[in-house]
This record gives sequence, structure tokens and C-alpha cells, in this order.
Amino acid sequence: MIIRSETPPDFDAIREVNIVAFAHHPFSHQTEHLIVEALRAAEALELSLVAEVDGEVVGHIAFSAASIGDTSEGWFLLGPVAVCPEHQGDGVGRALVETGLAALRSRGAYGCALVGDPAFYRRFGFQEHPGIVWDSVPDENVLCLLLAGDAPIGEVSHHPAFLVGM
Repeated sequence: MIIRSETPPDFDAIREVNIVAFAHHPFSHQTEHLIVEALRAAEALELSLVAEVDGEVVGHIAFSAASIGDTSEGWFLLGPVAVCPEHQGDGVGRALVETGLAALRSRGAYGCALVGDPAFYRRFGFQEHPGIVWDSVPDENVLCLLLAGDAPIGEVSHHPAFLVGM
């Protein structure tokens, strides 16, 4: 498996990976591919990585800028992260998350937030932080990873691309 930055020839494969990965997800609106494309079109993808196996893109992860309350510098939003169903459970998602977080650390990021399954993301150090909220999202699914400094307080704000198709 190779983890690398996306390139324009990957765009169709990234779209397909996001569609098939979330096709039957119980909490998805099946707009993840649209979110990625809107972030890309707005030049708001801070980091976009693909996982490639035997020359085929089988996974994708996106990071964009985020703010929490009055804190906007150095915070990122992880998502979406998608892995083709036939490769789920093979460590592709883990490799994408670990590589992405390492890149954020190398950039001097203060932290990363996401909405997701605590059972999956806690292994990377993500956890709930009192005072960090996301409108209409249960607190147990709002997770943050502190990379430097103290946790901010407030509501997580994200790029408008996350509202596409809603």
C-alpha cells in the first residue's frame, strides 16, 4: 500500500471511493464525494491523501481548515475518510489517518477535529473535549486531537462545502 497526495488523475477514483464507502453508512447523507469536490473547487483542501494498492486508489482522506470558537489558526478538520468496502479492515483507514496526522504535526498544527465513531478514532488519540461542540451532533461524536497547546472552547466551524447537498 502506498499513501500519497492526490493528483488530478485521481479525482474520478476519489469520487468513486467516497460513493461506495458511504453507500450504506447509517449516518451518511451520501454527499461525501460532493464535499470533497466542493472543498477542492474552493481550494480549501489543506491535505488530500489517497491509499493506492496495486496501482488502484482504494482509500481517501481529506483535511480542511477549521475553527473552534474564537480559535481559527492551526486547527484542521478531518473528513471525510473513505475506504472501498473490499479493503475495509485491511489497515487502509489507519494508514491514511496516521499519515495525515503526521503531516499536520509537521506543519505545526495545534489540533484536529472530526465527527465520527469514537471506537475507531480513539486509537489515534482523539477524544471528547468539554466545551467543544458541533451544532446538531451528539457530543460523543465530536472528537478532537490536541497536537499543541490547550483545547479551545466553542463551536466547531467548517468550510461551507460541508453543507453541499443538504
